[in-house]
Amino acid sequence: MLVLLVIVLTSASFVSKGTIPVKLPEAGSAKAPVMKMLSIVIDRKGDLFFEGKQLTFEALKHQIASLDPKKDALLIKSDARSQFQNFVKVIDLLKSRGFEKVSIETKR
Repeated sequence: MLVLLVIVLTSASFVSKGTIPVKLPEAGSAKAPVMKMLSIVIDRKGDLFFEGKQLTFEALKHQIASLDPKKDALLIKSDARSQFQNFVKVIDLLKSRGFEKVSIETKR
């Protein structure tokens, strides 16, 4: 079960640097990340990126399997224009693996 879901908002991020073009959804409050987080990005077309490297969903499953669900922190950045189903698939994968430190990045 997904124990901890923290909404992380930042204005200067890896997305704003143009590495992977993602238009983040908006939220009303903001907090800066407090620990090193591994990033999962879902772009407008639904393509997945783990730490900047494009992967298929199956390859992402293998990457996630090598992580420690109790210690590793993950940050999900999903383009506001991508299909919600892509986001749900990633969350479901993390939940099934027992990840406790999962954050979602939005913009203010």
